[in-house]
Amino acid sequence: MAPSRPRSCRPFPPPPLNADGPLPRRYVLGGGARRLAGARVLVSGLRGTGAQVAAALVLAGTGRVVLHDRGTACTADRAQQFLLEESDVGQNRAEVSQRVLAELNPRVVVAAHTGELSEAFLASFQVVVLTESPLEEQLRIGDFCHDRGICFIVADTKGLAGQLFCDFGKRFVVDEPAEGDPVCAVVQDISQGNPGVVTYVGTEDSHGYPFCDGDLVTFSGVEGMTELNNQEPIPVRVLDDFKLEIGDTSSFSPYRRGGLVSQVWLPQEHSYEPLRQALVDPKIQATNSKELLRSRSLHAAFQALHAFRGERGHLPRPRVSVDAERVLELARSLGAQQGPLDEDVVRAFASVSAGDLCPMASVLGAMVAQEVLKAITGKFLPLDQWFYFDALECLALEGAERLTEEDCAPRGSRYDGQIAVFGADFQEQLGRQKYFVVGAGAIGCELLKNFAMMGLAAGPGGDLTVTDMDTVALSNLHRQLLYRTADVSKPKSVVAAAAVRRMNPSVRVVAHQNQVGPATELLYGDDFFRRLDGVASALDTLEARAYLESRCLRCHTPLLDSGTEGPRGNVLPMVPSLTEPLRPGDMSRDGTFPLCTLRYFPRTIQHTLQWARDEFEGLFQLPAERVNRFMEDPAFLDQLPAGLEALEVLEQVQGSLRERPRDWQDCLRWARRRWQSCYHDDIAQLLHNYPPEHETSPGVPFWSGDKSCPHPLTFDPDNDTHLEYILAAARLFAQAHKVPPCNERAAVQAILRNVVLPPFMPQDGVRIPLTEEQEEAQVPVDSGRLAELTQDLVQRRQELIGGEEVQVPLMEPIHFEKDDNIHMDFITAASNLRAENYGIPPADWLTSKRIAGRIVPAIITTTAAVAGLACLEIYKLVWGCRDLSCYRKSNLRLSDCWLLRTHPPPPPTYQYGGQEWSCWDRLEMQAVGADGQEMTVQEVLDWMQRTHGWTVTMLLHGYTMLYDRGGDEETRARQLAQRLSASLEDAGEPRRRELQLTYVCEGEDPEAEDARPPLLCSLP
Repeated sequence: MAPSRPRSCRPFPPPPLNADGPLPRRYVLGGGARRLAGARVLVSGLRGTGAQVAAALVLAGTGRVVLHDRGTACTADRAQQFLLEESDVGQNRAEVSQRVLAELNPRVVVAAHTGELSEAFLASFQVVVLTESPLEEQLRIGDFCHDRGICFIVADTKGLAGQLFCDFGKRFVVDEPAEGDPVCAVVQDISQGNPGVVTYVGTEDSHGYPFCDGDLVTFSGVEGMTELNNQEPIPVRVLDDFKLEIGDTSSFSPYRRGGLVSQVWLPQEHSYEPLRQALVDPKIQATNSKELLRSRSLHAAFQALHAFRGERGHLPRPRVSVDAERVLELARSLGAQQGPLDEDVVRAFASVSAGDLCPMASVLGAMVAQEVLKAITGKFLPLDQWFYFDALECLALEGAERLTEEDCAPRGSRYDGQIAVFGADFQEQLGRQKYFVVGAGAIGCELLKNFAMMGLAAGPGGDLTVTDMDTVALSNLHRQLLYRTADVSKPKSVVAAAAVRRMNPSVRVVAHQNQVGPATELLYGDDFFRRLDGVASALDTLEARAYLESRCLRCHTPLLDSGTEGPRGNVLPMVPSLTEPLRPGDMSRDGTFPLCTLRYFPRTIQHTLQWARDEFEGLFQLPAERVNRFMEDPAFLDQLPAGLEALEVLEQVQGSLRERPRDWQDCLRWARRRWQSCYHDDIAQLLHNYPPEHETSPGVPFWSGDKSCPHPLTFDPDNDTHLEYILAAARLFAQAHKVPPCNERAAVQAILRNVVLPPFMPQDGVRIPLTEEQEEAQVPVDSGRLAELTQDLVQRRQELIGGEEVQVPLMEPIHFEKDDNIHMDFITAASNLRAENYGIPPADWLTSKRIAGRIVPAIITTTAAVAGLACLEIYKLVWGCRDLSCYRKSNLRLSDCWLLRTHPPPPPTYQYGGQEWSCWDRLEMQAVGADGQEMTVQEVLDWMQRTHGWTVTMLLHGYTMLYDRGGDEETRARQLAQRLSASLEDAGEPRRRELQLTYVCEGEDPEAEDARPPLLCSLP
């Protein structure tokens, strides 16, 4: 068959505009995400890696996924192939996998193929993925795909190493090479010169330089130097954090004010070599020269493995040195052509290459799936062209080198692939583990799936607890593997635990529906954490992760912290006394902005979205809560704080009662008035106070720099955004007031056309704060107005209580939920209208949801990879490894197939009392006195003096003072005589079995305030 003319491997054309999109939301697939529904992908090889690839593609919404495998499932496949059940053994892998995958996403066509991979069959696919395929087949299909312009991927995992290869053809077009959205910043000044210099205002969410040398930018909304507006993209050179150099502006008009500078991404064309050539002259992606040498050795080792299998008909037997040496000989003959060979790496690789590990399949399968998505969408740079990954450091665990062929021989169990690497005794140890998984979302699902495959807590004494207080939402289904449509609204932890039992009935898993935090410390206390072998964090907020870290630090419990953000991910192992504690992010960055910025001077879509969030709370939550308290609590008015806050609360309650709607039409009229107030009247008042030509001082415009001059909007019932705001606001207002809504758009538009509002007349003397200090400045309270409001509300409450139609509670407070579409409809429309006021580019519904929901976006590929990396660290924890050099913290960036694994740092140390301490150290004492009763404070101080020679001058539990030598004699005597728990009970604290106390000692360095080991007292 003559090859046809090569075609460009540009991502496939989108489906027709009226085609149904796939089920999931897509935060990080770019504009090409709409091409998913029309894509056809072949995944050949349905063991662990292939199953992971196929599942990710189905969840992502790929239009048609065809599974190919000619083999039958065996018991050992169930150590990594999570789609198989015991009854599937003996059946074709592709066919049994198809049945499960078809349930994941009803909008994806999943088919099975068990025949030959002929050229006629292959020609219909845009992407072909081969896993665990013989080299001869890889070469044959690779040649065909390269000639036809079909994106071709090879992937394989063997034991503790993985291999990935991509060939996207001679001409592959990348539409969006970078993560996120193009940078957009507010222009502050542009000089006239050659070159011209642009000064801009940085955005709150930018890290480092938002722009890079060579970036292309466009300008819009610039006043004065209007020649820049709508020009072709201009290259820039970065001068510093807030300055860019552009082309010649010397002949342009002087800059006056305003404008946006926006980064532009242009399509890039890339070319790839076919597999046959890339084997001989490989382009290998590596983070540094040391990793490149290691990867080149693995490149030779994988080829040698193919040759060994061709010779012997099987893979090297686990821990059989003669087999490993033969692989090394074959690799030497190949490696001589490609540079130095790390023989230890090749030997270690070969010795466990017969093993199958679920974590390895999870990592590599996720990376493969991301490359497939790049091929389909044109989002992110594809791999160029080889990538190797290994966790051979696991073989350096103390005692691992003594494992024998007998230790690692197959037992006929589902764990044989894991036993081939770590031995049968280790498998039993895995079964005895007691682990706590906190969070059953995207990462939690992947962790639990891996635990089931590994057999964690699947033996006598094992215990796996998973807790999550959320229920399954429809939006979870595209990235959380364990859930199906029928599970929506069910508790996540319960559904996830049931899924784990189906995958591995031996796992002893228990589901909880509790939050882990200060409120549940009686349930998840020190005793609970101390009995655990480890904790796996799958939380999506930094605050929750930090709390869990503090609990594990206190109880000396190993913790694996995993996090993702779009295509980025990280894994941080925290090993007691061996690594430094985790600090996941800077807790001070809470995403808040000055109120004056949000109210009057927004610059970015983040500002308008935060304003919309505040608007939601101020319209639909707080008024309802305050009205209900006012109606139900006669003392409500007396309990209000004095001053301006009381006036604001009373005005809000009065307004809510006055505006009570009788029907849906009243709700629409309220929403129309609110629209007019926010997007026309308030802006007109602001411009009345500070007209566009206003100057702060002669020659210095007020509307410049970080202040963009707004313009009022005119309501149009035919404008989609205007109408979406009215509909969402009216529905929420109706819900808060318990009025039935109506969604007929034409009827709504007809009502809105008949709404006539009085013309707005700006007022003189309206105070508009320009700084945070002015915003917070106290304004005198009108006591007469306060008294008038109080009297009016008392009378109104009496009238309402006397009415027969009133139901208590009077209103329904609405708390913002990012997964409620009506809530997000309001937020998106409210934010985009305000953005239009200020000339800020709008955000689509999904982007608005991500920002306003303050969530860390998750995609199935990143979460699967991160969970796999975390489970590799669990192997070391289960082994009991105390060698820091064996552990790895991992940073992952799937957008450019980048993985960095480094040693976690040791714990920091400090000097106290003439000794060196680490953050893991503490003083421990049994707080039992000579009388067998709980110690008094005096006895604790005596113990400190006797054991450490330290004279304590102050003893505290949290903020509760137990002893202060600086107090008067009577107070000191009383404190010293009290038993520990009695002191705490007097302060209103609950009784605990263990107390962590802090202290100050005589002669202590005042600079070393926090540098002392805590004192842990165990009470009888």
